[in-house]
Amino acid sequence: MTTAVSATSPGDRSTVAGEGVASDRATPAFDTADALAKPEPAFDLAAAWVLNPKVAVRPEPFGALLYHFGTRKLSFLKNRTVVGIVETLHEFPDAQSALAAAGIDDASRPLYIQALQALADSGMIIPAQEAPQ
Repeated sequence: MTTAVSATSPGDRSTVAGEGVASDRATPAFDTADALAKPEPAFDLAAAWVLNPKVAVRPEPFGALLYHFGTRKLSFLKNRTVVGIVETLHEFPDAQSALAAAGIDDASRPLYIQALQALADSGMIIPAQEAPQ
């Protein structure tokens, strides 16, 4: 289940004491500048990737649903090309080859890399070396 929560959402408990009211709870130090300066790791196109064995793919008219039995996360793939890439990742020595085989051109490549990065971040796809043998 994926839920996006903003810092100002009603579910944000970080301001329980109220705005402008001091709290005696210890708050961990967090430097926003440091967090923003460190970019997320880029998706490794040179690595071999596979569908996580804990993930089931259910084809749908719009694309597919991915369900991770370990984390109980659900992902919607609304692009059939992405579905095809994910389902065939295990056949290629690296993600670059999988994108090329799917006919992804240089102009479209960043969107597909972004999709693969999101799937990797959520554990839907994993590096082949981490997959159980």
